[in-house]
Amino acid sequence: MRIICDFDGTITRRDTTDLVLERLADPAWRAVEDDWVAGRITAAACMRAQIALIGGSRSDLDALLDTVELDPGFVAFVAWCGEQGFPVSIVSDGVDHFIDRILARHDLAYLPVIANRLAGDAGAWALEQPWSRDGCAAGSGVCKCAALGAWSDGPAAPLTVYVGDGRSDFCVSSRADLLFAKDALADYATARAQDFIPFDSFDDVTRALVLRLSAAPAGARVATL
Repeated sequence: MRIICDFDGTITRRDTTDLVLERLADPAWRAVEDDWVAGRITAAACMRAQIALIGGSRSDLDALLDTVELDPGFVAFVAWCGEQGFPVSIVSDGVDHFIDRILARHDLAYLPVIANRLAGDAGAWALEQPWSRDGCAAGSGVCKCAALGAWSDGPAAPLTVYVGDGRSDFCVSSRADLLFAKDALADYATARAQDFIPFDSFDDVTRALVLRLSAAPAGARVATL
């Protein structure tokens, strides 16, 4: 089994990029957001434009990031996955520096992270998007399907668990063997009659996986819904 998690709103209780924009960016970021919501620009273009509007010093940015807390059950969840030998990875349409800074404060800097890359420096921030793909259904800076690659349907393939909450998770969620969803992702899955397990915190995810492991025959892949 391998565990793939979104970051903002999933591992954290709120969207880190929105917090940074609200506190440090030129108010014009809201007009850019409106253009994205209205469908006039892609999510990738929206992120690039908004990151360029962030002001303040690097120390201002890092001090703000140091106020962001993780889901209260995430650290214990990662520890449990380690005990079980289940690798945990993060695939996010957020910003790598934001994620790395927050994870390091919780001694989780070793977790693999795929995200947009923060470039430049204070007063001249830029966003690099090496994981973007033409034709990405989500139009995101990180095409999560491309980042993760195609998953085999063969009986020996590791079962993939995906945990997410938002629009950037819509497309990739259909590739998971087992989906945990909340908020917009739960609404999306419900509208498409897609099986998922609702969750509020990673304590819920841990309990659900423990139950599935205990019910699965020895040596078998954990059953999907």
